[in-house]
Amino acid sequence: MPHSQVSLKMVFTIAFGLLIALAFVMAILHSLLAITLSCAALLLALALDHIVQMLVKLGMGRSLAVVAVALLLLGLLTGIGFILIPPAISQGKELIRHAPDYIHHVQRSALFQRLDHRFDLTERLKDLEGDYGTMITGAATPVLAAVGGVLSFIGASVTIFFLTIFMLIFGGRVIRGVLHELSPARRPTYDNLLHKIYQSIGGYIAGLALICGINATLTITFLAINKMPFFLPLGILSGLSSTIPYAGPFVTGTFISLLAFITGGLWHGVATVIYFLVYGQIEGNILAPLIFRRTVRVNPLVVTLSILFLGEIAGISGAIIAVPIVAALQIVLRELLLLRAPQSRPLGAECDARSGPPSEGAAERQMP
Repeated sequence: MPHSQVSLKMVFTIAFGLLIALAFVMAILHSLLAITLSCAALLLALALDHIVQMLVKLGMGRSLAVVAVALLLLGLLTGIGFILIPPAISQGKELIRHAPDYIHHVQRSALFQRLDHRFDLTERLKDLEGDYGTMITGAATPVLAAVGGVLSFIGASVTIFFLTIFMLIFGGRVIRGVLHELSPARRPTYDNLLHKIYQSIGGYIAGLALICGINATLTITFLAINKMPFFLPLGILSGLSSTIPYAGPFVTGTFISLLAFITGGLWHGVATVIYFLVYGQIEGNILAPLIFRRTVRVNPLVVTLSILFLGEIAGISGAIIAVPIVAALQIVLRELLLLRAPQSRPLGAECDARSGPPSEGAAERQMP
């Protein structure tokens, strides 16, 4: 009988490898929040590091440059908060104060009259008015959930801010330490690879900022022409929503369109809906792919497919990091192909040298 080639050591090795793989997958599934915050901080640190490098070239120390960039970021966020929060609060109070007038205005419209004749909406509204107490009591849970969500967002923002600062201060040392442990022959290759990824992600952030600026400018202009109240903070909010591909502009456009229906009437609301539908399609399918093609050098088709697939797999976080991940993978693939290319070129050169220069007749046959 032949001896079996499967030994007890091989069985234990395979079992141990499977356990390690399972533990790694479970660790990732239970660390999605930490991974998301770390990726967001990494993208922000790579974007701000370009500004830090520019200040360092102007003669400022790196630590002082990091502090200056951090203060600039805090000032920018504070300014956006002062622009958005007070108008949002005042508009919310104004909306609550004039809600009965808006409801009566809607009830007097011809569209509501036709719907009321068919679906008996007036009786349904009266039933809802009788259940105000129950509605207010039941609204406590979603209100508390919303407050908890706001507090969680603030906590996540603070965590991302400090992670970004730590990455700006200590991230370069960690990368240099890892490169120092590599062999001297491979160190320049990996250094060049990391530099290209760094430049690519910087281009992605620049392209994203350009898209947000275009969105904010066009939306502010349209809302001002459409006589929308508080058009400036709403336009800035629409511009910031472009950081989340597809979903961000859709949600923000729906919210602003509802406000346009309530405050401006039917035709102002219809015009707002048409604007956001048209602009959303242009930004998602034309503007963003073309801009990322110039700044990240990724094919527009690949950009669209990466956002769709990673957005489906990982939700909003996947859609945000889709373009940087695809750009980094493209750079890694190019470097691998370049590493393999020199191995094949000498063989072709040797064959050409052996065959000698082509004859005059052969050269004429090769010409188009």
